[in-house]
Amino acid sequence: MKSYAYDLDERDLKQERQKARELRHSQWWKRRCAKGRCHYCGSRMPAAELTMDHIVPVARGGKSTKGNVVPACKSCNNKKKQLLPMEWDAYLQMCQNVP
Repeated sequence: MKSYAYDLDERDLKQERQKARELRHSQWWKRRCAKGRCHYCGSRMPAAELTMDHIVPVARGGKSTKGNVVPACKSCNNKKKQLLPMEWDAYLQMCQNVP
């Protein structure tokens, strides 16, 4: 299977994961989740059911910054996996075109 990961060492990955944990506890993130809406499908749900998704995944060079994380329902987050935004859009288009 083709690896999508860049040349990230374990230390860099741990650092980005730590930044994500810190963001999850910030007031900024709590306000984002309080809206109760998935960034991708727009579904409304309790804030506790939203997960943090990296728009550009860490494994593909993304960072744990306010501009790169969005609240997502578990379903969308699991489907998106490590896709880049343009790949996610193509996936959604493909799903809509399947009869």
